[in-house]
Amino acid sequence: MPIRNFNEKSLTAEVLKRISRAPDKRLKQVMGSFVRHLHAFVREVRPTQDEWFRGIQFLTETGKWCDDKRQEFILLSDTIGVSMLVDFINYGKTGKATESTVLGPFFVEGAPEMNMGSSIAAPGTPGESCIVSGTVNDLKGVPIAGAMMDVWEAQGDGFYDVQKPGGMNARARFRTGADGAFRFRCVKPVSYPVPNDGPVGKMLEATGRHPMRPGHLHFKIAAPGFDTLVTHLFVKGDKYLDSDAVFGVKRSLIVDFRKNRAGEYEADYDFVLKRSKKEMR
Repeated sequence: MPIRNFNEKSLTAEVLKRISRAPDKRLKQVMGSFVRHLHAFVREVRPTQDEWFRGIQFLTETGKWCDDKRQEFILLSDTIGVSMLVDFINYGKTGKATESTVLGPFFVEGAPEMNMGSSIAAPGTPGESCIVSGTVNDLKGVPIAGAMMDVWEAQGDGFYDVQKPGGMNARARFRTGADGAFRFRCVKPVSYPVPNDGPVGKMLEATGRHPMRPGHLHFKIAAPGFDTLVTHLFVKGDKYLDSDAVFGVKRSLIVDFRKNRAGEYEADYDFVLKRSKKEMR
């Protein structure tokens, strides 16, 4: 059998032909689409060998910056809008259900479970004291008892606990009671830069972008029979709301953090979960 000489178009067809033998239909679909789009990108951009290798080096370096405390690939996905695109496709908007947004690179499993009213911020944590309260309900307004809320935030100096010594801080888990209510203390969220000392930071600088995120609290709320909600509460008036480095802001998630008579900041929000599609069948 004679050896074939491939060209720009026939090479793509041959790669797709070989992928077509994959026994997993979903893998075959994903890899086929990936190859078609990647080959089309290369034909459009027509990179030099040096540019191709610089791209390889960028991805290699991104992997090297990943560890159990930092996920540079998630940060890359966030800053080029892929994370939010996946969010739009998978969670979407349903009636009055609370909108979702990105998980971010600093979620940590195993945060301590605390009693309602406790502070997630250890004594001496930088920042201004804040009280956050509200409820977790379903689309009909029925309180959801036993919902598990993971809460985490950057401290008042703009850093998460995993970015500095001292162990877990400014993160915790709470379980709603029969009334679906929650209440905890934290520090008022502040705007801060995403980690920009690695390859993603260099990418942002090279493309003329700032690395800032508006002040926000992270929430991950799970309850049996409901879709898990990953979302933020953003600080009303933050100057980076319209230029969030990870494109995560949604108007419905912007909340007024106001001072009470005691001089502490307060914020209230009622979360609404939607039932999982499996439960609705």
